[in-house]
Amino acid sequence: MSGLPIASNLYFDNHFQRPGVKLLPNEFYMTGEDMVLVTVLGSCVAACIHDRTAGIGGMNHFMLPDDGSDASQSSSDSMRYGAYAMEVLINEMIKRGGRRERFEAKVFGGGAVLAGMTTINIGDRNSEFVRRYLALEKIRIVAEDLQGMYPRKVAFMPRTGQAMVKKLITQQDPSVVEREQALARQTPEARSERLAKARARVELFSQPKAKITDKPRIELFGAAAGLQRTVRTKTAEEA
Repeated sequence: MSGLPIASNLYFDNHFQRPGVKLLPNEFYMTGEDMVLVTVLGSCVAACIHDRTAGIGGMNHFMLPDDGSDASQSSSDSMRYGAYAMEVLINEMIKRGGRRERFEAKVFGGGAVLAGMTTINIGDRNSEFVRRYLALEKIRIVAEDLQGMYPRKVAFMPRTGQAMVKKLITQQDPSVVEREQALARQTPEARSERLAKARARVELFSQPKAKITDKPRIELFGAAAGLQRTVRTKTAEEA
């Protein structure tokens, strides 16, 4: 995975009592170790993909829908775009023995956390993109918590596929507000120019497709250690 934007913020997570990795925007992480992958999302989206048989899983964190970049851009800049971020994660899992027909996805984020963001609809576009991408790739979305008005903290256990989400208020993580304001300041022309450079650079893998089944449950996690309650979640409003 040399040269790819792998999350490097390793720590010990006291809440989950295991090693953890904090993902920043434009990063991903994939492993079969007993770890927890954590990220905080505003309008960005994180896809968590798990292969139950192989015992591996991974998470990405992308900021904008659509493609990656041409060869003149770095991998970390390419990860801003959903298609590149999804392809990198899927391909790295396949390299580690994962099989596309076994993949299950849980997707989070896409919130309109600033009032001004409702007119730009970045969160809605990211949410629509990840649903469409996974449907076209025939990778099952087994749980989702997308859109709404809240930032989210997401925790994912790559070995077991367990995912938990915590709704935040913007004051809890000022970095979310700063990122959203930066996205809001981008002009449509600037976003179009970046997207015009965006073309896929990673190899696509062709694998047998999976059947779509009913969505199972995901969990909420609270501030108190060990506090977990299971809920059937589809959108932020229902969580």
